[in-house]
Amino acid sequence: MPRDAEIPYGAYWSTPFARWQGSLSHLHSLEFAAHVAGEELARRNIPLDQIDHGILGMTVPQHQSFYGLPWVTGMMGADGVAGPTISQACATGARTLAAACHEVRSGLSDSALILTTDRTSNGPHVYYPAPAGPGGTGSHEDVVMDNFNHDPYAKNAMVDTAENVAAKYQISTAEQHDVVLRRHAQYNDALADDHAFQRRYMTLPFDIPDGRFRKTVGSLTTDEGVANATAEGLAKLKPVRPNGTITFGGQTHPADGTVGLLVTTEEKARQCAKDPSIRIRVLGFGQSRTEKGYMPQAPVEAAQRALDDADLGIGDMDAVKSHNPFAVNDIVFSRETGFDLGAMNNFGCSLIWGHPQGPTGLRTIVELIEELALKGGGRGLFQGCAAGDSAMSVVLDVSSR
Repeated sequence: MPRDAEIPYGAYWSTPFARWQGSLSHLHSLEFAAHVAGEELARRNIPLDQIDHGILGMTVPQHQSFYGLPWVTGMMGADGVAGPTISQACATGARTLAAACHEVRSGLSDSALILTTDRTSNGPHVYYPAPAGPGGTGSHEDVVMDNFNHDPYAKNAMVDTAENVAAKYQISTAEQHDVVLRRHAQYNDALADDHAFQRRYMTLPFDIPDGRFRKTVGSLTTDEGVANATAEGLAKLKPVRPNGTITFGGQTHPADGTVGLLVTTEEKARQCAKDPSIRIRVLGFGQSRTEKGYMPQAPVEAAQRALDDADLGIGDMDAVKSHNPFAVNDIVFSRETGFDLGAMNNFGCSLIWGHPQGPTGLRTIVELIEELALKGGGRGLFQGCAAGDSAMSVVLDVSSR
């Protein structure tokens, strides 16, 4: 029989997310992930020799990132740890968790380390030679900017998918801005009492290293780039598209950061957990792809598939978190599932703290765990859309042993 896969309580971390071209923009994302993971594992007294498998999640190539996970674990001093590099756009975090759970459940690993990292800042400019082209001229792309703005299959930008969904569901700008204000209020709850909620999984203040990781050149006290949204300020914003509804206030912003998490057997979870009496299990996964050009509605089906996998319903969920690059994501999810729109995304979400792509989903899952732990346990659902009009979802259970 397959073994249970558990997440040791507290065996996860996230850096603050920094705005595009901000305080983390000078750091190579793989080197940054190795630097942070080494420090965070040491803080938790988790020996590197306890880890027997690694998974790297990233979406934006970096210099020599071809060497992937083995390079990262090598920089950490875990020379014996190998594993894949996974890229599934904005669903990378959920996909790496699914891969880690498979390794543990199948008996291939006892302790799998997930590292997700991305730098959307300073995205690479890639040239693709075409010797048979006119004069040998090839093509080129800005890996980050060009892919924000053009899906080669659906032939639209990300914001166009949100406009399509807003039109289908008749979602106004005002309704979107109401959600934005609610999400800001929830995020502010995470900052209360000297960032008490964020400190449950984030080291604050966070020391920013120089590019060689030899000295500290600054610090972050929380996420960088979060707008101080007000009803008056949002009302002044115009939609990005002519005759559209999506403003810059109703969507997320690109960011940089790294997130890590350990998946283990039950025995290892007891050894590695900050509090062994808390048990965290992954109950189900779901994936979906919706009609072309309607990305923000894709999580509805993915969530239902994850709930079916866990043999549960939306009414069994004590908390729901979303990767919501647009406010319309949450509105559609609430309308289709009946889950209270105002009760989703307590303590923060990517709409507010930003979207570094690979790490986004995993941080959201970490926050879901901590919200359930604060409640004394329960079941939670993560759901989020991804490029290609797709989505992934995860169902978790936090309980006492």
